[in-house]
Amino acid sequence: MTRRHNILFLMTDQHRADTLGAYGNQLVGTPVLDELARTGTRFDRWYTPTAICTPSRASLLTGQAPFRHRLLANHERNVGYLEDLPEDVFSFSQVLRDSGYQCGLVGKWHVGHHRRAADFGFDGPDLPGWHNPVDHEDYRAFLAEGGHPPYAISDRIRGTLPNGGPGNLLAARLHQPVEATFEHYLATRVIELMRRYAADGRPFFLQANFFGPHLPYIVPDEYFDLVDPATVELPRSIAETFDGKPPVQRNYSAHWTFDTMPIEQTRKLIAVYHGYVAMIDHEIGRIVAAMDELGLTDDTAVFFTCDHGEFTGAHRLHDKGPAMYEDIYRTPGLLRVPGRPAGVVRDEFVSLLDCTATILELAGLDPSAAVDSRSLLPLTTGQPADWAPDIVCEFHGHHFPYPQRMLRTDRYKLVVNPDSVNELYDLRDDPDELLNLYRLPELEPVRSRLLRRLYQVLRDRGDNFYHWMTSMYDVGEVTHDPTLSGLDDATYRPAAT
Repeated sequence: MTRRHNILFLMTDQHRADTLGAYGNQLVGTPVLDELARTGTRFDRWYTPTAICTPSRASLLTGQAPFRHRLLANHERNVGYLEDLPEDVFSFSQVLRDSGYQCGLVGKWHVGHHRRAADFGFDGPDLPGWHNPVDHEDYRAFLAEGGHPPYAISDRIRGTLPNGGPGNLLAARLHQPVEATFEHYLATRVIELMRRYAADGRPFFLQANFFGPHLPYIVPDEYFDLVDPATVELPRSIAETFDGKPPVQRNYSAHWTFDTMPIEQTRKLIAVYHGYVAMIDHEIGRIVAAMDELGLTDDTAVFFTCDHGEFTGAHRLHDKGPAMYEDIYRTPGLLRVPGRPAGVVRDEFVSLLDCTATILELAGLDPSAAVDSRSLLPLTTGQPADWAPDIVCEFHGHHFPYPQRMLRTDRYKLVVNPDSVNELYDLRDDPDELLNLYRLPELEPVRSRLLRRLYQVLRDRGDNFYHWMTSMYDVGEVTHDPTLSGLDDATYRPAAT
């Protein structure tokens, strides 16, 4: 592809796919994102490489799976892993800038601790942290310029921790007008940078990173009360018992205080979460309108996705964590490319990782350095494409180290938990992943097939998690010394001379 498109990358944080009308939501409207789906391509099996902010965002930046770039945990909960990407790591932004692109990022960065977006070639205000930095000097200047009131909240929603202390803040009412919200501020700064780039005339990449709808869901009256909690349908997985599941899941449920709050409060939380999504859709609409006004629409490819999903009560959990359920691994993914067909829907397994190669190809650049990424552009044509029949995801821990690997196929999901029980779900018969079938004798052929496939993919990638699988499971013929000793003829056969 020789044409060098402008690229607008719209990204949210902790965003469930089922909150968009394009993915079946009927609680609130998301007209802007639904229009993007209608005029572009909607991916129905779009997954995050890992359901944690920093590692997934580092994967987008580098085109590398988390095990490869090794930035495996958020700085705020770092458990001994790297805190920044190395100086010599490949990033798509540096390549774009070196090729003449203007590159901007406004909003959440969260790719490491010391190295900021500017270190990777991005223009834009430095907005560190995992939540809306409402004390940031640029935001406070924005409020002062508009004569808006400062940040203030009430109606806090939280449970009680196992030690008796107050639980994490999950939601609150914001006492500001919509025009004063941090989301409105971010959209305003994105539009300002877009105008600057349009005036320059060179192609641009512009990333708008909203901090929401990550909890706590802090929104003004208009969106806090947008959805009547009585109309909220609770997730079926709220019936989770954790029987036959890794014990860490029950512990995480206690950490997120689910059982200490009445069910009416859970309905309100879900309602406010949907209101938060609607507010972000409104602000994205301002960005899209500015793009139209500047005459950029016909030359600009537009992405929408997020770093990972959110439980919001599913499986009696909130936030994300060491449980590889669809709620946090399957996410929304939309892409509109000028000149490509409208209304395309794809069910291939694709990943946030695949955006990296796609961005490079849209810029007319070689995507091969994004080694774990594959361009999505062939899928936007609406034509058949040769694609992998499954996807592998990984997790390394958050509050503590916790390695997991997942293989998702058309029907089944396998999760390997070295410290605990493994998991196997039949997503055709149990889409809510309530029944762990791993130990059922009648599913031994399925379990064996999936273990061998996961092992093969991990070995081919160079993900050393496969070493554990070599010794623990029947994964087929092993053509290497699993002890790594090379000294025992029980495990090592020298090549014939």
